[in-house]
Amino acid sequence: MHATLLFAHGSRDPAWHQPLLNIAQRMGELSPGTCVRCAFLELTQPDLPSAAAEVVALGASHITVVPMFIGVGKHARQDLPVLMASLKDTYPQVQWRLKPSAGEEPAVIDLLARLALA
Repeated sequence: MHATLLFAHGSRDPAWHQPLLNIAQRMGELSPGTCVRCAFLELTQPDLPSAAAEVVALGASHITVVPMFIGVGKHARQDLPVLMASLKDTYPQVQWRLKPSAGEEPAVIDLLARLALA
């Protein structure tokens, strides 16, 4: 089974989470049966190790982590690689894929530019 973990910063404000939850819900609508979970770096649960443990327990053998960061700062460049290395050590039977941060994706850049121009 394949799972996708949408990884974001996190916030104490519950309203902050809604856009990420909307993305996860839309993924499920576009691809019924897709295993999608949200995970957060700090201030919010579940964290990335907990979300990974959940999908592994469900039978995931391939896990894609999608960093939902527009900017590619310290969290994407330093914190996330450390977390990924730990996950690979904890679950060596899982094939891990780390996608570029959302803000590095040409389609996202194009969409945001078009939204700003509209």
